Amino acid sequence: MPTNKKAETDEKVDGKKEETVRESIYDLSRKVLLAAVGAAAIAQDEIDGFVNHMAERGELAEKDARSLMKEILERREKVIRERRAGFSRHHPAAATKADVDALTAKIAELSQQIEELKKS
Repeated sequence: MPTNKKAETDEKVDGKKEETVRESIYDLSRKVLLAAVGAAAIAQDEIDGFVNHMAERGELAEKDARSLMKEILERREKVIRERRAGFSRHHPAAATKADVDALTAKIAELSQQIEELKKS
């Protein structure tokens, strides 16, 4: 009997460790995402400031400044689209419950066929 209590305790400890790891990964992922969003916002502000500064100094016409900002934003959107497309090609979507259920049913069917063939 003492071993069963020890096994139960070990399972609880392992469960807590797994939950702690899961929470740590979630927190880290969240922080990375927030940092990326913050970095993008800061970069956008810096670009705006730079282009406005050039327009104020007369180094760049206001019309050209708007055009430059538009071009920069379009390039950024293009890079984002390309990265998303590349990511989705290399990281397919996770299986849905329906996918898992369908595969489980297929495995059961094939297992039954194997058993029938063994009996033959």
